Amino acid sequence: MRSYRPASLNILWFLIALCAAVFAIEIAVGGYPITPDNPVVLSLGLARVLLFRQPWTILTAIFVHGGFEHIIFNMISLYFLGSLFLRVAGERNFLAVFFLGGLAGNALFLLLAAPNSIGIGASGAIFAIGGALAVLVPKVPVYIFFIPIAMPLWVAIIIFLLLSFFFAGIAWQAHLGGVAAGAIAGFLFRRRGQFHYF
Repeated sequence: MRSYRPASLNILWFLIALCAAVFAIEIAVGGYPITPDNPVVLSLGLARVLLFRQPWTILTAIFVHGGFEHIIFNMISLYFLGSLFLRVAGERNFLAVFFLGGLAGNALFLLLAAPNSIGIGASGAIFAIGGALAVLVPKVPVYIFFIPIAMPLWVAIIIFLLLSFFFAGIAWQAHLGGVAAGAIAGFLFRRRGQFHYF
């Protein structure tokens, strides 16, 4: 038997709109394609060599994206995973996992990436949502873009995580940190009964 709480998607739409607004500013300020010397990327993106001068970037980097494919893929993923999470565990838990997972992913990026590498994107936060769902509702059937059959959600999350390691330019460190933080949160929610799926 499955039971989901009714959920407002307002916070989800707000986060998507915020990412879209930052992306529009990136293009307006620095043009397209977006390059590492784009003023918005330099001001809000995360790099170890800039962190002490720009400590806010450990958070703001979540909302910066590097191209249309990047933001579209991330926002589609955020919408589908986020809307499920909101029904399963509620808005407060969603915000906690999104931001703490994003911060954990960014922290691991700082530790493992090259010092002058700039990390941007919501992927760490999105992987955190996916990691939590993989623990809370692992058997929910999902489809992913290039495979035309349904698979358990936990399998889809692992596939996307593994793909991170094989493509240049993807901050696999942020993905790994995010999914680990999300999985830990999922175990805590499950232990405390803080979800509505049974």
